[in-house]
Amino acid sequence: MNPLHNLTVIRIALVDDHAVVRRGLATFLDAYDELELVGEATNGQEAIALADAVNPDIILMDLMMPVMDGPTAIAAIRAKHPTIQIIALTSFSDDKVVQAALRAGAISYMMKNVSAEDLVEAIRAAHRGRSMLATEAKDALLQAMLHPQSVGEDLTERERDVLVLMVQGLTNPAMAEKLFVSRATVKFHVSNILSKLEVATRTEAVAVALQNNLV
Repeated sequence: MNPLHNLTVIRIALVDDHAVVRRGLATFLDAYDELELVGEATNGQEAIALADAVNPDIILMDLMMPVMDGPTAIAAIRAKHPTIQIIALTSFSDDKVVQAALRAGAISYMMKNVSAEDLVEAIRAAHRGRSMLATEAKDALLQAMLHPQSVGEDLTERERDVLVLMVQGLTNPAMAEKLFVSRATVKFHVSNILSKLEVATRTEAVAVALQNNLV
């Protein structure tokens, strides 16, 4: 009997703006019969389209990328595809970055210097719905508990740019034109801003921004 006959294949997508990193990860995945690479993307916006197209089981996602960052893409993908598990795989251990990724819906947070054994364990765990956190991520969560963030502190730089334009009264199409991004990207940023400020409408977001001197 073929020992691979009953093997559960985990379909994985890679999202990273560095081709060398993607090649390295692809080589790593190829070493495991149970892991199948089904697609690659170079930024968050491409990641959303990739998720729509191939519906992978797991996405290994970098966080700092051009066009659309990881946390924004994670939130958008998880909203549309709640069964897709996303592992943040990054070289950034900054508390705010860790918190943003986990708040957006990443199930695990691993550093890029992770061993192959630990990464495959994280992938298998995520496929079972279990979380694994690098020591740096655990430390960041502890800091978040000990030192709660003030309102709007977790907004990314681009989200602050969008918030400024919201205060100015610009529409989504106008903001997209001014920031040289798609309307869908602006929509995702606005949605994240509302979530992070814990408000339901743009008007409320503007009020919170002005009350807390966020712009």
